[in-house]
Amino acid sequence: MIIDEALLRQTRLHFPRFEEAQVKIEPIEKGGSGRRFYRIQFAADHSIVLIKYTREQTENQSYVEIAEFLAAHHVRAPKIYFHDAEEGLIWIEDLGERDLWSHREESWADRRQYYTSALDEIAKLHRIPVADSEQIRSERPAQFDAALYLWEQDYFFENCLGRRFGVTEDGLRKLSALPMLKTIAERLASYPRVLIHRDFQSQNIIVRDSQSYLIDFQGMRPGLAEYDLASLVYDPYVEFNASERSELIDYYQRIAGIDDPAFAERFRFCAMQRLMQALGAFGYLGLAKGYSAFVQHIPPALRSLGEVLGGIAGLEDLRRATARCSRGR
Repeated sequence: MIIDEALLRQTRLHFPRFEEAQVKIEPIEKGGSGRRFYRIQFAADHSIVLIKYTREQTENQSYVEIAEFLAAHHVRAPKIYFHDAEEGLIWIEDLGERDLWSHREESWADRRQYYTSALDEIAKLHRIPVADSEQIRSERPAQFDAALYLWEQDYFFENCLGRRFGVTEDGLRKLSALPMLKTIAERLASYPRVLIHRDFQSQNIIVRDSQSYLIDFQGMRPGLAEYDLASLVYDPYVEFNASERSELIDYYQRIAGIDDPAFAERFRFCAMQRLMQALGAFGYLGLAKGYSAFVQHIPPALRSLGEVLGGIAGLEDLRRATARCSRGR
């Protein structure tokens, strides 16, 4: 309560026109990033969101800069109202609580429009020319090079197969040494990079008035567009059938003007990488950091990874290992 009162005082300081209003503050439970979110209600139909961040992760300090960059390029995201860098506080537009994940039980006919709207927005980001993004590219964390792809693989082996399923160090060493894994990392790193969201999944896309808005974009960096696409259509939080997934992939290719025979391979490799990263995060956050809710998302993500690995020659041993883990052995 003391923290809430201090945040309300800061809000009134920066928004003096609400000094006399009946202001309420309530925490918003969200993810495991370490940032804290609050909804501040000034009236029944007027609210804003307050983000409290620390300087432990440099990504958090980039939120405002990226939001303003997205706005300049007409990519839908929350408006920034005020940033107090000294206190680590950001007041942003309240887009509501309905994210793509909230619509997961609806029919595909109803939610398709939200997904195509999300792809419209992410395609705008991917199309921003290098000349218009040189500064923000230079200020982002490590871009997707071979080292980062290999890190994602190791993150999966350590925190999912090792920490969650107890695969021995010798077993992990043999799997991680499969030559095709390094080949994939190097091949993906050889392609030109665009700016990507990096965590483009259902809980990071807000739907308001049938339009999709990007949130949690502070991890944005240069990478491959297929990584964002794979993040959405192989989202462990939401189930897709093969037809729905194929429809979204085809839609993205159409609006992005992609007619490249290498697309299918890049997409499959990116899907493998993204699922490895997600599974590593679920294991780490769920077991090492104590956010137990993440553990429940391991089975669907592992099944998807097995499906993706089935189309990659040279990773048969890894697919068999993931299948054994899926069966609980």
